[in-house]
Amino acid sequence: MDFIWHGFKEALHLIASGDPTLKTVVRITLRVAFFSTFWALLIGLPIGVVLGIGRFRGRRVWLALANGGLGLPPVVVGLFMFLLMLNQSPLGRFHLIYTVRGVIVAQTVLALPIVIALSATAVQAVDDGLLDQARALGASRLAVATLAVREARVGIFAAGIAAMGATLSEVGAVVLVGGNIQGQTDTLASAVLLAVSGGRYDEAIAYGTILLGIIFTLAAGLTLAQYAGAPTRTLRRL
Repeated sequence: MDFIWHGFKEALHLIASGDPTLKTVVRITLRVAFFSTFWALLIGLPIGVVLGIGRFRGRRVWLALANGGLGLPPVVVGLFMFLLMLNQSPLGRFHLIYTVRGVIVAQTVLALPIVIALSATAVQAVDDGLLDQARALGASRLAVATLAVREARVGIFAAGIAAMGATLSEVGAVVLVGGNIQGQTDTLASAVLLAVSGGRYDEAIAYGTILLGIIFTLAAGLTLAQYAGAPTRTLRRL
């Protein structure tokens, strides 16, 4: 068990010494996580809201597909994105393979079903009477959707937190699409895999510890933002 303790000490040493390799990996990790989550929310939230409050034929099928997307194997998604990004493939002209941009695209595809499914669920939980009242008062579809998002903001924040966690911790797509090139496309999660495969267990534990610290820190910050301004419910005496 000594190597575990050495791993924790190595993590503290890397942080305290300002290791340039660590800084690069952390920067790439945060860049991938931020932009992947941003694009997943930008694309997926409107779709989730439409699926949550819309009434149209085929809606349940699309909801089922979104929920099924929660179980997508990251390595399979990474394989398909890798094939699509090859030079002779449809996305080859964008030169995404083995780049951070390519990793962001792959991670966005993985985070998209999470945002759609969880935001749709959150919006569905909004009181139908409230939305019907807004419609009866002449509210436009956009106004009704905005009201639904505001009322479901806690659940939508949860979707964002889940998407962020997935993009931070996922490995398969990063390795396949990005190539896990040290200092260029490797993230903390893929760096852990590379260190373990090389028998550098202290380094793997150090990177893993730092990754957990980042995940919990970001999750805590997003959770505080999630409940900021939320109405406080009090019990009234009967």
